[in-house]
Amino acid sequence: MTSLLAAAPGGAAAPGAGSATVSTFTAPQVEYRALMPMLVVFGAATVGILIEAFLPRSRRYWAQVAVSLAGVLVALGFVIANHGMAETTAADAVSVDGVTLFLQGTILALALLALLLVAERGTSVVDLDAFTAQGATTPGSGGERAADTAGLRTTEVFPLMLFSIGGMLLFPAANDLLTSFVALEVLSLPLYLLCGLARRRRLLSQEAAMKYFLLGAFSSAFFLYGIAMLYGYSGSVRLSDIAASITAAPHSDVLVLVGIALLAVGLLFKIGAVPFHSWTPDVYQGAPTPITAFMAAATKVAAFGALLRIVYVALPGLRWDWRPVLWGVAILTMLAGAILAITQRDIKRMLAYSAILNAGYILLGIVSTTTKGVSATLFYLAAYGFATIGAFAVVTLVRESVRGGSEADGDDDSITIGGEATDLSAWAGLGRRSPLLAACFTVFLLAFAGIPLTSGFTGKFALFTAAIDGGAWPLVIVGVIASAAAAFFYVRVIVLMYFSEPLREEGAGPVVVVPSPMTTIALTVSVALTIALGVVPQMALDLADKAAYFVQ
Repeated sequence: MTSLLAAAPGGAAAPGAGSATVSTFTAPQVEYRALMPMLVVFGAATVGILIEAFLPRSRRYWAQVAVSLAGVLVALGFVIANHGMAETTAADAVSVDGVTLFLQGTILALALLALLLVAERGTSVVDLDAFTAQGATTPGSGGERAADTAGLRTTEVFPLMLFSIGGMLLFPAANDLLTSFVALEVLSLPLYLLCGLARRRRLLSQEAAMKYFLLGAFSSAFFLYGIAMLYGYSGSVRLSDIAASITAAPHSDVLVLVGIALLAVGLLFKIGAVPFHSWTPDVYQGAPTPITAFMAAATKVAAFGALLRIVYVALPGLRWDWRPVLWGVAILTMLAGAILAITQRDIKRMLAYSAILNAGYILLGIVSTTTKGVSATLFYLAAYGFATIGAFAVVTLVRESVRGGSEADGDDDSITIGGEATDLSAWAGLGRRSPLLAACFTVFLLAFAGIPLTSGFTGKFALFTAAIDGGAWPLVIVGVIASAAAAFFYVRVIVLMYFSEPLREEGAGPVVVVPSPMTTIALTVSVALTIALGVVPQMALDLADKAAYFVQ
């Protein structure tokens, strides 16, 4: 920005100009190739809105599925094409480097699998639609029953998901705090709506949406106050400028320490770390299971990516101030996640506390403050994400059933399939009813437990090694203890599936639903990657190593 004295031709002052100045604006250079993954996803979301506005209801579903999948695939193609890029763009507000591209590729791959789960509608015989027929209707009202009877489908979930995906792509790429805040809101607001659109147990779903909204409001408020404090300290919201101000200061300032604390609280809320995890299990339990899978996998990748960039780019000069705090948070998160998961009887709540436990593991890579810690974090985020998508895909297929119809219809032996059977007792004997589905879930549970030949073992080994190299060996000891405790509730489910008698109650019992090709594809890819990243992980580890660099 430059300022020039307003002058008339020939050097005379313009009449009435006095000492007024004319400001000329220099447009920032924008490298559109670097921004294409985000632009494509936001463009697909906009097309989805137009589909909702102008296309007949009967044709919206397949149009939305096609646009959503195509948008994510094209964006993933641009991420791959940008391999090796290292630059900032959009007035240095967005940084595209190895960490950004690795995380964006991971988010898009996870989003692709999550979209397949969201698009699942079952068959003509079995309805697997996870979303309410009409979100605006009151639960249990006549309007809701009329919408169900009319066979309405909620298709606006697809553009909402795409907007959230776009925000997730921007969040770890943001090179200034203001852009980070905008990305945080863009990824969060659609999720608040999606959490409240469950087809069954709608009151629980709406409660989850309200709790997630309040949780997100707290997160955003702390994050914004932290931005204000850091701006007051450095006079800039750009990460590199904040780092320069910290380096130039002879000692730590209260303003910067308070800003870091508030900023950390906002991010720790988003990743579900203890003690900021309060309503995370409730949200996981009440939200539609495909949305739970999407949040548990992709949101965690985006939030940890943003945390990585902030602490490694903006705050390296204060590592001795924020590392002890993250040490305490990591210890609390690992121990609380492992202990509380043991007491759970609902499979979704158990997986929620498992997600909290894994957030504690990932913090080990961040507190190591080494390049090896960055690469280990990147690898573990990908490995955990694919296992999580697969685990929740299995949950969508274990369904409650009611045996017996009305006597007047003479249909006493008919079976009506209901919602997901999330109580652990319903999973007893699953290995006998559906050996293949039980085997898939076993692979994911063993990965969460860190058993060798799974992605979880490779990821934990990389994280623990990086933490030891960074001097955080006490955290590794706590992590090993937490892993041993966690193995109990993972193995408990495996024993329940293979060595317990199936639930037998008069008129009721769980049944396994045959999925459509969409869930089958998502489940197959998740199992394959979970095993491949444990058996032959070297290619992925090398990719994470090469991606462990930041540009400012």
